[in-house]
Amino acid sequence: MNTDSIRDLRIERIETFAVRLPTKGAFSIAGGPVTTAGEPTTRVLVKLTAGDHIGWGEATPTPAWTYETTESIITTIDRYLTPAVLGLPVWDLDSAHRRFERAINRGISIGSPIAKGAIDLAMHDVTGRALGVSIGMLWGQRRTQRIRLGWIVNADSPQQAADAIDAGRAAGYDAFKLKVGIRTPATDLAVVRAAREHAPEAQLWIDGNQGFTLDGALRLARDMADLGISAFEQPLPANALPALSRLRTASPVPIALDESLRHPSDLVTALQLDALDVAVLKAQRSAGLHLSRRMGQFAEDAGLSIMGSGLTDSELGFAASLHLFAAFGVTTAVDLNGRQFVESSYVAGAPIRVVDGVASVPEGPGLGVDVDEHVVRMQAYDPFA
Repeated sequence: MNTDSIRDLRIERIETFAVRLPTKGAFSIAGGPVTTAGEPTTRVLVKLTAGDHIGWGEATPTPAWTYETTESIITTIDRYLTPAVLGLPVWDLDSAHRRFERAINRGISIGSPIAKGAIDLAMHDVTGRALGVSIGMLWGQRRTQRIRLGWIVNADSPQQAADAIDAGRAAGYDAFKLKVGIRTPATDLAVVRAAREHAPEAQLWIDGNQGFTLDGALRLARDMADLGISAFEQPLPANALPALSRLRTASPVPIALDESLRHPSDLVTALQLDALDVAVLKAQRSAGLHLSRRMGQFAEDAGLSIMGSGLTDSELGFAASLHLFAAFGVTTAVDLNGRQFVESSYVAGAPIRVVDGVASVPEGPGLGVDVDEHVVRMQAYDPFA
């Protein structure tokens, strides 16, 4: 399709599918479990139809991390966001996000970003597919072809930490992210020390997922000062920016913000308060790729380091994040842990290539993931039943 034709390619239909995907293991954060061993995990897949072209997006309900549930994501998309963008040109992401903001207002920061992000991904996907180009070509911005991944260490003891690092190394990984704030402070420190002893040369960073007080976070940061930890990610509640500023001033470990940065305007406020050293980009957290790219550009222009993270995404979200991080040439290992915990059973053809903990950025049109719609419909269920 040429550019003249795509100018008039408009959103005709948006469908949502709650799909149960197989899990590979248990995963928890400070707020609670994200996946449970032996139980399927739900993703909401979005199919966007525009003429003869189809695009797909993904939303990850994570009540342990945010307020958006499977049910709320579906009703938000079906009843509020879809009516707002029907008839809009598929490439007009700026207008889509302005309409999103009118349909579900942002409040203090942003409203329903995970639901909005699913449509944003589908719009990117269908536009790229219609033009026959990847997201990087669509943006004119791709600085690397490969993204290094980190292995999640979710351990309750030093021995479990060592075992988890062994498992990651066996899979080819050389960077590790440790979840803290779930156990006692003494156990957290023992787990981090054991990880460093077991992986003396590896990139290690820790993630508190808002689980600490200011005093507790500062104590742990000082105790880890000699361990070469690359970042302490989101130790305090997202809206505790004055306290994060105090922590950043006193901490010997760089402070990275994730949950605090849902909208680009949040990054402006955090910078004004000197509350961070590192900005974490996360597509679903920030309503998709459009706003995430804006945030990444602002972080880069402000001289901040950029880290990458996901939301235990399946293959569609994984692909979107790879395009985003490649656009900014992120060189540190990123937390895209979906492959570690979730099976993307809806993928048609070959999955995204990951070798020795390094992912190749998809080259195919759009997000570069082919979806088997028959499998999606077979695995879909009614969460309201």
